[in-house]
Amino acid sequence: MGVFDGIAGFGVTFSTMFRKVVTEDYPRVKKVTAPRYHGRHQLNRHPDGLEKCVGCELCAWACPADAIYVEGGDNTDELRFSPGERYGAIYQINYLRCIGCGLCIEACPTRSLTMTNEYELADDDRQTLIYDKDRLLAPLLPGMEQPPHPMRLGENEQDYYVQGPEMARRSDVRDSTSDEIDISGAAR
Repeated sequence: MGVFDGIAGFGVTFSTMFRKVVTEDYPRVKKVTAPRYHGRHQLNRHPDGLEKCVGCELCAWACPADAIYVEGGDNTDELRFSPGERYGAIYQINYLRCIGCGLCIEACPTRSLTMTNEYELADDDRQTLIYDKDRLLAPLLPGMEQPPHPMRLGENEQDYYVQGPEMARRSDVRDSTSDEIDISGAAR
């Protein structure tokens, strides 16, 4: 045991004492995340507003933390929420369990479930951290209609999943119920 052993323990303290202080102004200045950051989940929509989720429950099966609960429902001609035969009637993600691994995103066959860059998920109430379908659905953009409504981009689900992206980009394809809004989302 040497004379300088007690002083050597304060080496880190003394070396940082005269450096410039770095302060994060977090609540007012949000940190910009990487483009592929895994944040809050989002259920996407087709360009006419129908949901992409078909209620297949593959995301729930792929989740290692058992954080996702999906219950599928059947579409009818009067009440159509997605272009397929089924839709996700009940969709919940428990962010108390979610580990942000992204396996649910990889399992989704329709590219319905994606992750956004939103990272502020902390709360002091446990019930608000269980996100229901209404909080997970992407917002309606101009040109979209709130489901349930009939299919607007084609006659069957093949039109949505095979030709849907092309039809959404074309400006000459028009919504059958309105002359003011086209499928691409640009209001006239």
